[in-house]
Amino acid sequence: MTKKLVPVGLSNRHIHLSQEHIDILFGEGYELVKFKDLKQPGQYAAEEKVEVIGPKGSLKMRVLGPARGKTQVEVSLADGFALGVKPPVRDSGDTAASPGGKIKGPKGEVEFSEGIIAASRHIHMHSDDAKRYGIEDKARVSVKVEGERGLVFDNVLVRAREDFALEFHVDIEEGNAAGLKNGQEVEII
Repeated sequence: MTKKLVPVGLSNRHIHLSQEHIDILFGEGYELVKFKDLKQPGQYAAEEKVEVIGPKGSLKMRVLGPARGKTQVEVSLADGFALGVKPPVRDSGDTAASPGGKIKGPKGEVEFSEGIIAASRHIHMHSDDAKRYGIEDKARVSVKVEGERGLVFDNVLVRAREDFALEFHVDIEEGNAAGLKNGQEVEII
């Protein structure tokens, strides 16, 4: 059987903002400026950065676009310590009862009651890749990393849609622990 290979996309701290919060932080009707495209179609790193402030400290973060339905801050567990919060490990979008804080932009500040998470590792997969690999949307799989610091990541969520490109997203801490590099291939086992 052919190996089920997936390229790696390391995820550093970043923030997804609602349009309401973009308007407060950058000015009414503000549109994010694209810095560079990300691998997922229509997604991009914006020129804009904000400061996320927690009870203990603050971190500068790049905004990812386009605007989302709700604001979500994605950090590593170590970033959580720096902010003074304990971010739950969650699937993207699941921010209920997660810590909040304050966001400072050039034109204003926003207090938010929830939204800081450590995103669980996941694979974006085009529907055609899911069919080829025999994997359903929302399945949980294991991912094997070869090499000097090889390991197996368990409980990896598969998100399969027509508008996704094949990529394994893992936060920078977990990626560094496994010696991963962007674009490196790992195997679904």
